[in-house]
Amino acid sequence: MATLKKHPTRPLSPHLAIYRPTITMMMSIIHRLTGLALYAGTLLLAVWLISAALGDAQFATVQGFMGSILGRLILLGYTWALLHHMLGGIRHFIWDTGAGLGPERYILAWATLIGSLVLTIAIWIIGYAIR
Repeated sequence: MATLKKHPTRPLSPHLAIYRPTITMMMSIIHRLTGLALYAGTLLLAVWLISAALGDAQFATVQGFMGSILGRLILLGYTWALLHHMLGGIRHFIWDTGAGLGPERYILAWATLIGSLVLTIAIWIIGYAIR
């Protein structure tokens, strides 16, 4: 009879539950989520432009929604997603050059998060000041 050969034990790939989340992991996930959010925001931009082309009544309807509290919160989120995704892209570009892969990668990740928040607030303050 043939004898069964025992497979050697080897380490298995760890599951996400094993890893402790780091800022770079979270920024990677958020970068993907902001990319998805930009699709929805771009559709809203297209709806706004199409409503302007359709006439005053349609444009007033869309403009009324965009001017509501919910509409402004959506626009605020879109602004943040756009800026966060842009800064994340710059961070990835820096990494593509071979720079910033050491311990400074954590600084770049925090700079992406803080920078996107600060720029979003600055844009909205400037927008309201001009308005």
